[in-house]
Amino acid sequence: MAARIYQRYKNAMQSGKARTDEWVLEFESRRPKRADPLTGWSGGADTQEQVQLTFPSLDAAKAYAERHGIDHHVVPPALPRLKLQSYADNFR
Repeated sequence: MAARIYQRYKNAMQSGKARTDEWVLEFESRRPKRADPLTGWSGGADTQEQVQLTFPSLDAAKAYAERHGIDHHVVPPALPRLKLQSYADNFR
């Protein structure tokens, strides 16, 4: 059973930074997804991939994974890139 640990990112539809300091442990699928022949949607029988656990810090998430014998890898958080421009640049 493998899992990935990542920091929750800010949704594009939200202006605040609520819950972006949380770390999420998410299990990876052991089987490939298959397309449903009727609808074409992809899905699988592995219910473990639906489980998401949240932790207040990276250390707490790592400790949980090690305590329960879960193979894990940490996805580093992406740093936001700001495009700084002045208001006058809109009229050039």
